[in-house]
Amino acid sequence: MKHVIFLGLLFSILIPPFTANAADELIVYSGRSDKFIKPVIKVFTEQTGIKVILHSAKSTALINKLRLESKHTKADLFISNDAGNLQIGSDQNLFMAMPDKTTAIIPDNLRAADNTWVGLSARARVLVVNTNAKNIDFVDSVFDLANPKLKDRLGITNSTNESYIAGTTVYMLAAGRSATKDWLTGMKSNVGSSVFNKHSKIVKAVAQGKKDVGLVNHYYIYRHLAKHPNAPIRIVLPDQKDDQIGIAWNVAGIAISKYTTHKENAIKLVEFLVSQTGQKLFAETNREYPTRPNIASAPEVPPASSFKVAKVPMYELGKKRNATIDLIEEAGMP
Repeated sequence: MKHVIFLGLLFSILIPPFTANAADELIVYSGRSDKFIKPVIKVFTEQTGIKVILHSAKSTALINKLRLESKHTKADLFISNDAGNLQIGSDQNLFMAMPDKTTAIIPDNLRAADNTWVGLSARARVLVVNTNAKNIDFVDSVFDLANPKLKDRLGITNSTNESYIAGTTVYMLAAGRSATKDWLTGMKSNVGSSVFNKHSKIVKAVAQGKKDVGLVNHYYIYRHLAKHPNAPIRIVLPDQKDDQIGIAWNVAGIAISKYTTHKENAIKLVEFLVSQTGQKLFAETNREYPTRPNIASAPEVPPASSFKVAKVPMYELGKKRNATIDLIEEAGMP
């Protein structure tokens, strides 16, 4: 019996267990919810025969994992719901540069300057407003959320939310540090310590009349309306006047690990995701905005061409992330 156990141990040492990182498979560290990425990956596998295995977690945790694993990582690609984390990975030299022909399809303000990551889908920071709310018409800018008239009427996420941090970075770069600090301080006064951990909960609270206005990513409004078409809510596209900064955008995107041993297949996945087919799937599945030009967004969301976007390149969300976090902490945001 001891010999059997010994032989079993010997074989387990000499013959490594099967891993998913086979020649026809890709391992992706994914900071996106599976439900947003799996439908697109499914079509890629059907078309190419290349299996994709998603290791899903928070984007920040996965970037740290990639950094710690270094050349020993099993990851071939990294997907994040936030341009900030993608740029941090680039700055830490975790990704390889992709071919120009792969990335040039996407506008240069929605990808890394050195082609180490590329945006796949975009989201807009907008306001959700209860249609029955009184004295709310003065709100047409995110900076109006600091107005004392919204005391106890405002819904925002906690300040660790990736979209919150990214949006604050855009406002800081577009409107200045001082104005953004005043905005944060005013919002803190309006919400106290009563913040939400999910955008969907903000939309629900506004729909139920518990809050009059909330700051959310645009698609949460339409997901709620898809389930509750008679909900008393409407979208407000903020900061659209000539003297205002425009809507804050953020992108979900993808990068190829510097240490991948499946470079060719990894590039094939990126090329599929930025193709017309891949971009249409993102639009239909997630109600996000395709980053590839001339691909229609979902019919229920406002066309990207219909509103002004703040002129902040997405790679700045990573480069200024620490400065943004310092500002948020300085303002004492919950």
